[in-house]
Amino acid sequence: MALTTFVVVVLRYGFNLGWVALQESIQYQHAFVFMLFAAHALGQDEHVRVDIFYRHWSGKQQAWVNIFGTIAFLFPVCMSIVFYSWSYVLESWRLLEGSKEAGGLPLVFVMKSLIPAFAVLMMLQGIAIVLRAMQSLLNTTERAT
Repeated sequence: MALTTFVVVVLRYGFNLGWVALQESIQYQHAFVFMLFAAHALGQDEHVRVDIFYRHWSGKQQAWVNIFGTIAFLFPVCMSIVFYSWSYVLESWRLLEGSKEAGGLPLVFVMKSLIPAFAVLMMLQGIAIVLRAMQSLLNTTERAT
């Protein structure tokens, strides 16, 4: 993505050349990176978290927060995204929607497909988070010494 951006800038300002498709490809790359790897970031705990209290809590408390947050917030939001984007994406596929710009990429329908794909991947990652948290709760049996 950075290399493509560099090429666009060099071609435009160095040689007074430009291709809409090359410029649009940066948007496609950006969409693919963020929409498809957001679930990975969530799974690796590399997402943005406001953890004023969370970081100081015990593993058991963190597990409960992860379970509650995933079930109460992540799942409903992702299900809403799938529900509300489904007809939007299907219509785009029906039309085989392409760029509105002359010389643009004819793959807008593919990029729009990333919306429900993102939500499904996030829900799958949410299931993994809940299972991991439940396993953590089951493994943290306190023993009297």
